[in-house]
Amino acid sequence: MGKTTGFMEYERLEEGYAPVAERVKHYKEFVIGLDDSQAKIQGARCMDCGTPFCNNGCPVNNIIPDFNDLVFHGGWKSASAVLHSTNNFPEFTGRICPAPCEAACTLNINDDAVGIKSIEHAIIDRAWAEGWVKPLPSSRKTGKKVAVVGAGPAGLAASQQLARAGHDVTLFEKNDRVGGLLRYGIPDFKMEKSHIDRRVEQLVAEGVKIRTGVLVAGKDGLGEDSKVTNWAKETVSPEQLMAEFDAVLLTGGAEQSRDLPVPGRELKGIHFAMEFLPQQNKVNAGDKLKGQLRADGKHVIVIGGGDTGSDCVGTSNRHGAVSVTQFELMPMPPEQENKPLVWPYWPIKLRTSSSHEEGCEREFAIATKEFIGEKGQVTAVKTVRIEMKDGKMVEVPGSEQVLKADLVLLAMGFVSPVQAVLDAFGVDKDARGNAKATTDFTGGYATSVPKLFAAGDVRRGQSLVVWAIREGRQAARSIDEFLMGTSDLPR
Repeated sequence: MGKTTGFMEYERLEEGYAPVAERVKHYKEFVIGLDDSQAKIQGARCMDCGTPFCNNGCPVNNIIPDFNDLVFHGGWKSASAVLHSTNNFPEFTGRICPAPCEAACTLNINDDAVGIKSIEHAIIDRAWAEGWVKPLPSSRKTGKKVAVVGAGPAGLAASQQLARAGHDVTLFEKNDRVGGLLRYGIPDFKMEKSHIDRRVEQLVAEGVKIRTGVLVAGKDGLGEDSKVTNWAKETVSPEQLMAEFDAVLLTGGAEQSRDLPVPGRELKGIHFAMEFLPQQNKVNAGDKLKGQLRADGKHVIVIGGGDTGSDCVGTSNRHGAVSVTQFELMPMPPEQENKPLVWPYWPIKLRTSSSHEEGCEREFAIATKEFIGEKGQVTAVKTVRIEMKDGKMVEVPGSEQVLKADLVLLAMGFVSPVQAVLDAFGVDKDARGNAKATTDFTGGYATSVPKLFAAGDVRRGQSLVVWAIREGRQAARSIDEFLMGTSDLPR
């Protein structure tokens, strides 16, 4: 592909960042993308693999060697078409996907992987700048009506695919804006929300009806799931949807945050990450909030070593926190993975995000024993070191310590979808509380309830944006087959 010897001649070039001192003063994106000549050279590094493992490493099966080759030869518009053939929203994945495709790159066996994500980012930004991304409304109408519940990436992808197949699609979202975790979980400095807004304009032009501020639930609403973000002003019952629409697709995500029930949990100043992050995104959007959770002048402890925890770190630094410390239960992974052992699979290795580089103490192999407070407010966290013995996590004797904390953010992942919503639809659930639905080609994504489908995190559990897009696309095909008997939509 591209230049036959390119992978031997050129080194991987990473996208750049604006200086830390500059970028922590605002919430705008600060990644410096590749220019045309840099992207061409990176495309030249793509090998002429007999089997391009990157295709299967990518959950949406992007046709990566083809668009790398097109970029190398200057065929940017064609590269955009190839990219969009498998991915509805490359500007989302080009910014926030962790790039499992690069882990699977054949060149990654003994060298640095091709910079696939940076090339994807360059292609889609060029496509928007040139005006190549346009609405693609269907030339025919089927007369079938589909309701999609949840406007995150799975719901957005499914809605677009179904509308392009000619169905009348209504997308319901309980929050005040479309996007799901893309809107209210991902900080603006990682992905500005204008990218969502222009895709919403595209979907509307393609015929998708979008209803925000509408909660689809039973008469008890969210029930005990009170910590789930919800700015709904209207409630629609499952019975109403099932009666009005020919098919209903649940794409509500996995929103139940994992809690930490240790002594002192009731103290003020201890919050889920998804209480903290959405508020800042709303403020960035121009909303006025009373009593916003802020880290100004505080010692912040972030419990959870993943991406959500990293987002809390970056947001806390922009607030002006005195200190930020991030806890990870597992031991510190190696800086370099054992490639012969793990390739082409996702490796376990130390990952340092741009937020970590902005200022953060990282503590590994540490567990929280107790939250300590005064007058009902958290003031410290009591911790203990842990280690693996006989396959179990055990405490290290004499390793307890107390760390100052004015704000504690729980970022330990998500355990399940909102149970009250699934219960209201009467759908069968798997052992983890997700909506139970297979991904078979025939009848895929169908639940135990007739004409009710489920896709994305609500079905598979907490996962990546690229998996959500994949499931939304595949579920759309299954629904199209269910309604019409056959489908031309891609799998």
